[in-house]
Amino acid sequence: MKLDISRPDLTVGVIGTGAMGRGIAQVTAAGGMKVLMTDARPGGAAEAKEFIGKMLDRAAEKGTISKAEAKASVDRIEIVDSHKQMGNCHVVIEAIIENLEAKRALFAELESIVTPECILVSNTSSMSVTTIGAKLKTPHRFAGFHFFNPVPLMKLVEVISGLLTESWVCDALMDLGRRMTREPVRLIDAPGFLVNQVGRGFTLEGSHLVHEGISNFADVDRVMRDVGGFRMGPFELMELTGLDVTQPASALIYNQFFQEPRYRPSLIMQERYEAGVLGRKSKKGFYNYDADMKAIVAPEAPAPKSRPDSVWISPVEAEGHAKLSALLSQLGANLETGKTPSAKALILVTPIGEDATTAATDQGLDPTRTMAVDTLFPMVKRRTIMSTPLTQAAYKEAAHGLLASDGVPVTVCRDSPGFIAQRIVAMIVNIGCSIAQSRTASPADIDKAVTLGLNYPNGPFKFADVLGVKNIYRILSSMNKIYADPRYRPNIWLTRRAKLGVSLLTPEP
Repeated sequence: MKLDISRPDLTVGVIGTGAMGRGIAQVTAAGGMKVLMTDARPGGAAEAKEFIGKMLDRAAEKGTISKAEAKASVDRIEIVDSHKQMGNCHVVIEAIIENLEAKRALFAELESIVTPECILVSNTSSMSVTTIGAKLKTPHRFAGFHFFNPVPLMKLVEVISGLLTESWVCDALMDLGRRMTREPVRLIDAPGFLVNQVGRGFTLEGSHLVHEGISNFADVDRVMRDVGGFRMGPFELMELTGLDVTQPASALIYNQFFQEPRYRPSLIMQERYEAGVLGRKSKKGFYNYDADMKAIVAPEAPAPKSRPDSVWISPVEAEGHAKLSALLSQLGANLETGKTPSAKALILVTPIGEDATTAATDQGLDPTRTMAVDTLFPMVKRRTIMSTPLTQAAYKEAAHGLLASDGVPVTVCRDSPGFIAQRIVAMIVNIGCSIAQSRTASPADIDKAVTLGLNYPNGPFKFADVLGVKNIYRILSSMNKIYADPRYRPNIWLTRRAKLGVSLLTPEP
């Protein structure tokens, strides 16, 4: 069986006209298809159509579409009183509340209304497609079609195959996504699907960092923006989406994976969720807000003026040694070149995945004079350094002052394997590898989905190629060893490719 998505009379039903439903209806109508739209709330569908008309008129004013195209799109949307009037639809997309019984009841009723060839689709963001469709008489034609908010601006759509979904259904939905001018990615049903799984690495690891006392909300956000290249830090992102969305989704994914440690929720997120401290929508979250709803963030303290008399850089990490030596030479530092540091020199190490304590003790260095510098990421917009628990304040200030002497800000964190950016990016990569290993989606689709759906600077596999697959493996292996927590165990997809010395994107024959 095959549904011809290109047919000019293709009719798509949209049930539920909230933010997601009206967005889906808009891109469907703009793609040249007829839309039958309904909502259980009286007047809801009419409001949605009016809203869509305004959005399309605005697009016409900006010149992205013509006025004629805007009018034609709105004219293709028909409001119906009930989903019972969708019998002639070729595809019906559900965008109602995230309630399993409500969705099951709706689809069970739709089965007796639509034709046998009609594809039934859920826009669920968190529920198992297999579970929703399990009690249907025709689960073979049921699939997930997960859009992102706001739908007209977010190009990604996830096409999710349930356990009983037949391949022609997802073939058709891939074509439908393209006709809607979306970028579809195909995957097999899994908790959190694709994008929401990878997103846990960003938000959860940032939260675990703060919970461990390694850094604070503002500094983690600064590092991930300036060092990692992300548009927002994890706490800025959660402020925007709201913990009433992020925390339940995190707990759901964790439990649906039978308490897989990689997805272990954070106490910092849970306690704020329970207290109703949700972010911008509650006017208080990880940050406080002023009358104009701008986050109140204390300015960074000025860098110390002190500089070390001399600096000795550990040669153990050859690449890190070279990068840091070049930078400090530009900053006019007095670099020692002996095999061991002199009695009063500032000692700098450049670990990959290790903490400053491990680097100092394993290398036989004086921990009271040792500071670690993250050289894995570019040191152009911001630099990250960390101390051992014994580093003397004078040496900490001297390292900070020296590395900030050209005006580039420096973030000082407490001792942690992987600093801040190394930890968070490594977890993003590891979860991406887990998705690939389970064959939920292809590596290329995972990268595409993450960049389009999360606006990350790179997908997990591209990140590994940029930073080095072996480096990512080292970070996770060191964290796993130091913490003795299976949360950080490297996925076997990553482990094998690191040992083979190949890109994570290397196709299998």
